[in-house]
Amino acid sequence: MTARLQNFALGEWVAGTGSQTTLLHAVTGEPVAETSSGGLDFQAMVRYARAVGGPALRALTFHQRAAMLKAVAKHLMERKEAFYALSGATGATRSDSWVDIEGGIGTFFAYASRGRREFPNETFHVEGPQELLGKAGTFAGRHICVPLEGVAIHINAFNFPCWGMLEKLAPALLAGVPCIVKPATSTSYLTELMFREIIAADVFPKGSLQLICGSAGDLLSHVEEQDAVAFTGSAATGQALKESPAVVRHAVRFNMEADSLNCSILGPDAIPGTPEFDLFIKEVVREMTTKAGQKCTAVRRTLVPAGLEDAVVDALRARLAKTTVGDPAVEGVRMGPLASRGQVRDVGAAASRLREAGQVVFGADEVLVVGADREKGAFFTPLLMVCDRPLTHDAPHDIEAFGPVNTVMPYGSLDEAIVLAKRGRGSLCGSIVTADAAVARQVVLGVAPYHGRLLVLDRTSAGESTGHGSPLPNLVHGGPGRAGGGEEMGGARGVLHYLQRTAVQGSPTMLTAITREWSAGAAQRTEGPHPFRRTFDELEVGDTLVTGTRIITLEDIEAFARLSGDTFYAHMDDAEARAHGVFTGRVAHGYFIVSAAAGLFVDPALGPVLANYGLERLRFTKPVYPGDTIRVRLTVKQKTAKDTPVDGIPQGVVEWDVDVRNQHDESVALYSILTLVKR
Repeated sequence: MTARLQNFALGEWVAGTGSQTTLLHAVTGEPVAETSSGGLDFQAMVRYARAVGGPALRALTFHQRAAMLKAVAKHLMERKEAFYALSGATGATRSDSWVDIEGGIGTFFAYASRGRREFPNETFHVEGPQELLGKAGTFAGRHICVPLEGVAIHINAFNFPCWGMLEKLAPALLAGVPCIVKPATSTSYLTELMFREIIAADVFPKGSLQLICGSAGDLLSHVEEQDAVAFTGSAATGQALKESPAVVRHAVRFNMEADSLNCSILGPDAIPGTPEFDLFIKEVVREMTTKAGQKCTAVRRTLVPAGLEDAVVDALRARLAKTTVGDPAVEGVRMGPLASRGQVRDVGAAASRLREAGQVVFGADEVLVVGADREKGAFFTPLLMVCDRPLTHDAPHDIEAFGPVNTVMPYGSLDEAIVLAKRGRGSLCGSIVTADAAVARQVVLGVAPYHGRLLVLDRTSAGESTGHGSPLPNLVHGGPGRAGGGEEMGGARGVLHYLQRTAVQGSPTMLTAITREWSAGAAQRTEGPHPFRRTFDELEVGDTLVTGTRIITLEDIEAFARLSGDTFYAHMDDAEARAHGVFTGRVAHGYFIVSAAAGLFVDPALGPVLANYGLERLRFTKPVYPGDTIRVRLTVKQKTAKDTPVDGIPQGVVEWDVDVRNQHDESVALYSILTLVKR
């Protein structure tokens, strides 16, 4: 009996009513599941996300939401074999599925880590430094980033049913925005299985997540100004969705990641016999055959120096000939089928149009299909073409066959290669394989305006390189023009897409109260015991210690030079210190000033301060000469509570603003220190 997929709407699993769409196994052509979104109230789903999921997520801090991502990632990883078992129905090999399944789960882990390291244990994010807006220091500005109060609608492509969902969910949920996931129908059976486990983990608050397996109907007609839409798929479909009346009317944030005509360029130095030539051949074939070429980042255009076409084609043909096509469940199969028979028709039609501009050099004869029936499955032979006049033909730069299809094109000079790369009119990624740094620089700077990501591959980076077509959670995934003009992931950048950046103006004291982060010029409390005698919970932002003074002597400078070994001329020779006109004589070491400052503000007795583990944003603003006097103003800038480990000491991180001043009340050193303080 064919399984019937369910939708997850309004907190419940529900089967769609009415006509069902049958989803077929890519290898056998047999039914895998049937699905429908009939009967779903899309307006109610949107309202439910806004009214139930949104408030619950926004009440949590970034650190709490990060912990949820990690918990779900662990839950999914423990059940990964179930996902692998079903993934074969999409036509994916085990290695293909690894990218989709464990790569997607890894994105959750990556954002869990970044949420703890790059965002505060707070419900909002303060971005950038204070901006002084008045000469007297009584009027300033800060930028805060708060979660949107709407819903994130994610419309995903068929080729990565797991990763495509998780790479969008991770930054949105970390930002505190509930999500409605709409996977491509043809492979939604795998998305639904993983989504069930996310819900079964029972980690995210009610209303945080909903799933539509089937048509999205009038979903986008219900979006409003606080909502966000993220789309992955064809440029034509993305453009149509972006022009939806409600999206346009309410200026809804719309992020599009569209398929593009990505290229890989062989550097002039990478001739046959070099490691770079071999790397290039391996990378191009991998991009043609991984996921059967069904990747928005796959290499579609292979640009090689004129005169090397035959060598490149011979090497590509030899490697492609070793690519066993068939049922991914059969040992030794390197490439599975396309996702559906419809894909076979679409790729075939596009390839026919490409043939008009080039000659087929591999794939004219259908290769043997191992362990499966070619007529029942969605198999397509890898197809390699050569276009010997790429500057006069438009087709290779305009038509994309979303499968294992690639065109080799010669270039006469690097400038010509750059022109050809730009003919794609915007790509998700490109690559240059070369050992020549000058070549790499010229190509990267030449094509960067047309690309979202660029890989420079050589023998040095090859061992750790993740490859031309592998997006990573810490780098942006997207590109200009044809590629959609959007950016996904990119570490903190992906989270900020779901946050509203707001400039707040006021007095430093008012800004401190709003942001809970001390701003220079804000009120400071100097009464009470030494700050190092207070626990984390007793300290308040703005608590300040103004220390006594210390006279810096020539003996101090010479003693520090002997102790540290730093005998730089500006510290040791009066005449040489004056020679360049920067100093008026011997100056104290900057690091000695930092050390002397610590000697002024540290309370040495055993107390709540457990450790000093960081110093940030250090700037030496004025030189300190022998005979100058320094003092320190130490202020609690920010507090971040930490989770208490099992059998650990309850503690938090206190960031202190340190301002070292001289006898003229001028700052000579500014920085922050981080301490662990007992709770």
